[in-house]
Amino acid sequence: MRADRLLSLLLLLQNRGRMTAPELAAELEVSVRTVYRDIEALGAAGVPVCADRGPAGGYRLMDGYRTRLTGLTDAEAGSLFLAGVPGPARELGLGAVLASAQLKVHAALPAGLGEQARRVQERFHLDAPAWFRDADRVPLLAAIARAVWEQRVLRAHYRRWRGEVHRELCPLGLVLKGGIWYLVALAEETVRTYRVARFVTVVETGEAFERPAGFDLAASWAESARRLEASMYRGTARLRISPRARRLLPMQFGTAGVRALESAGPPDGEGWVEVEMPVEAEAVAVTDLLRLGTEAEVLGPPELRRAVAEAVSVLARRYGDGASSFGPSAGSSSVENFREVHRPGGTDRTRERQVPS
Repeated sequence: MRADRLLSLLLLLQNRGRMTAPELAAELEVSVRTVYRDIEALGAAGVPVCADRGPAGGYRLMDGYRTRLTGLTDAEAGSLFLAGVPGPARELGLGAVLASAQLKVHAALPAGLGEQARRVQERFHLDAPAWFRDADRVPLLAAIARAVWEQRVLRAHYRRWRGEVHRELCPLGLVLKGGIWYLVALAEETVRTYRVARFVTVVETGEAFERPAGFDLAASWAESARRLEASMYRGTARLRISPRARRLLPMQFGTAGVRALESAGPPDGEGWVEVEMPVEAEAVAVTDLLRLGTEAEVLGPPELRRAVAEAVSVLARRYGDGASSFGPSAGSSSVENFREVHRPGGTDRTRERQVPS
């Protein structure tokens, strides 16, 4: 490992020029004392490292010196596919490998191309996670990734909202969607999708498996997403929405909201329009549509309109008593019933429905 670190230190000085010991320590994730020892080791090996003193000082290579020790290892070459997403690369346990690979690539580039690559890195950044949501904790991701790479069977304990299961999985690939990691795996001769954060334990069995002939991870994921969308929507709601709701629909309902606006009829005298939008099960649809507040009216189907009206009545009773309604009241049981109906199992419904498995 020290040889890899020495090469990384050498390439850092070659690619970036003068760097201080604390800067090198931060890049290499070691102590400053270790950097001092490594600089001495490079000098003993004949590498012309110069030390400049003073406020603008630091370590640099002698002018004109360049190394050609830029061969990529197998792991480094593979990690380059994650060059645009350093955060997920670290989660996969490839952060240091990716950094080393990038240094070697930069060192091998001609001067002009190397400068252009640095300019791109300085000006463009990919932030994979979605807004307003904490990232999943994925302590088992590195172990799962290793099993994917080495084609090893996993004995997994998985937590679903309907209960927990124990299965043997043949891990075929990992997908990062909206900042959430998913595992695509073969289980009981069926390709299934699992949210990585919900694995309680994974243990390699020591048994290898053969990937299905012709399996395409991207195509499998696209089909899984299509099935999820088809199963998620249970019906179509007919809505009358205000001009403000027309702006809210894409933000709150994503693709479904965009498609709904495409079905909009002509505006009435107040600018309101009628649209048709796919909705989930009634309990979920009521909660979703209430997010539009007074900017929308449910016209149909009749049972959905009645369910929304009942929910609004519960809310009206809940808030109709003024300040006293925040204590125990006759309507409190109705509110609790409403919460139970519209938030099944007390879980985060938005997250639950993102899991294709």
